[in-house]
Amino acid sequence: MREIKTQIEINAAPERVWAVLTDFQQTPSWNPFIRSMTGPLAEGRRIEVVIQPPGQPAMTFKPVLLTVKPARELRWRGGLVLPGVFDGEHSFLLVEIAPQKTGLTQSEKFSGLLAPLIMSGSRLQATRAGFVAMNEALKRRAE
Repeated sequence: MREIKTQIEINAAPERVWAVLTDFQQTPSWNPFIRSMTGPLAEGRRIEVVIQPPGQPAMTFKPVLLTVKPARELRWRGGLVLPGVFDGEHSFLLVEIAPQKTGLTQSEKFSGLLAPLIMSGSRLQATRAGFVAMNEALKRRAE
């Protein structure tokens, strides 16, 4: 299994960060990594997510939302072809660390037979850079 985990402090309440993160219509206007998100924001439902790590081609996934806890957690799981081939579980955790200050952790766990091949080297580094760029853009937008 491979994992990417990034963190940032945002000078805004978790509710504000959540509102920006889950306003799917506005995602393309500020997010340099997740270029679009569409679909219902409800557990068990499938959404469409288009990501573009820096220097990499865009990729479209249709994950299932596992957790939707407003102002606390958004988590989804998706994969390629069949379960166990290449799977990813992406999450955003929001924690109020002080009034008007949110700790955001964005992470993804990659598993499956092809995970070590697909998520290695430059692709793994580009995806991590995409997470960091998104976190910084979310901070700017929410503050």
